[in-house]
Amino acid sequence: MILKICGITNPEDCAAAIAGGATAIGFNFYPRSPRYIAPESAAEIASAPGVRRVGVFVNEDRARIEEIARIAALDVAQLHGDEAPANYPASLAVWKAARVSPGFDFARYDHCPAEALLLDGPASGQTFDWSGTGILACVGLRIILAGGLDASNVAQAIAIVHPWGVDACSRIESAPGKKDHKKMTEFLRAARAALRS
Repeated sequence: MILKICGITNPEDCAAAIAGGATAIGFNFYPRSPRYIAPESAAEIASAPGVRRVGVFVNEDRARIEEIARIAALDVAQLHGDEAPANYPASLAVWKAARVSPGFDFARYDHCPAEALLLDGPASGQTFDWSGTGILACVGLRIILAGGLDASNVAQAIAIVHPWGVDACSRIESAPGKKDHKKMTEFLRAARAALRS
């Protein structure tokens, strides 16, 4: 199970996430994001053995993704743009992200070669209708659930979707790019408890 904290911008938040049980940390390399971090800065943030380092990209060139992956020691590229499978980086795992809104067509990801499909809300910090995701069994991909998750709703999301992982960011922050350690720890604790039940 993936327990991911995204939007890491500093060593203190990373250390707190790992201490709370995170199994993946996300660095946002999209320059227009308020959580943007330079690859060289991400490289200086230490993680821990077994914790996956995930880079968030939006319509980035494959060669540039692979370059950033080398600099920042990434394990996974999380792709949020219109990237076609032919443009996926070859040097690391891919999590293809998709924003779910009414009428979302899960079938278009039936043959997606990504390691996982990350389902995000229609906008930053927003959830979507998890009960409408029963069709996910047809996708044949591991599902990572994102979008508006925090300690108050992650157990319900896990119970409905049974995802491979969960991902939290904006709802566990005190400001964009700065985690609220209490909220983050509570989210991770609630997610772990839900997975054990």
